[in-house]
Amino acid sequence: MRVDGGRDRSGDLAVDAVLLDLDGTLSEAGPAIVAAVALALDHVGADPLDDAALRAFVGPPLEDSFAALPGMDERLVEEAVAVYRASYDLLGSPLYDGVVDALVALRAAGLRLALATSKPQPFAEQVVAAHGLAPLLEVVVGSDRPAGLRTKGDVVAAALLRLAPCSAPVMVGDREHDVVGAAACGVPCVGVLWGYGDAAELESAGAVALVHSPAELVALLIGPSAVALTRCR
Repeated sequence: MRVDGGRDRSGDLAVDAVLLDLDGTLSEAGPAIVAAVALALDHVGADPLDDAALRAFVGPPLEDSFAALPGMDERLVEEAVAVYRASYDLLGSPLYDGVVDALVALRAAGLRLALATSKPQPFAEQVVAAHGLAPLLEVVVGSDRPAGLRTKGDVVAAALLRLAPCSAPVMVGDREHDVVGAAACGVPCVGVLWGYGDAAELESAGAVALVHSPAELVALLIGPSAVALTRCR
């Protein structure tokens, strides 16, 4: 099955919904995340991490990233997560330049927009409210472990259910778990290169296209030269 960006020959939009990652895609969350992770690791007595290892926390589920560190048992992971969430600065993650204009353009073209993030649901809603994005997003879905929304695939699936009917969605994200989570739901993913993943990571995960700016994303999805995106099976 093929999903074409822009409009099909009948004039109808072929891509009808865009699922958006948050950290590293809409917001420059790295500094706030790195600072909170470093505080959490220090609190539980874990070995400090270098800058590259700290930046790797941006995007993936937080619990998984802590659990992957040496010596972090379940109790320490829970304690580190609690410290992280208590110290994380919600307003310390500014939106990337051009993001709001891009979302406005996509909405004006008739696309439905949803947030699908690994950030916990309450945090996701607070970030959306803090940056005034609520009017642009039809659906906001974050992780919710008690509700079974643990992986990015779980979050994408939940967002799709809330968008239903939705025939041709596209995911947009900056890390490999965005691509893999979307693919688990049969959704193609466009990788953005202004976030915390690079071209090699995104391409190896299976991103169907890469963009360098929010304006380029708009051109990809609705511009006059919009490219064809292949829907995952």
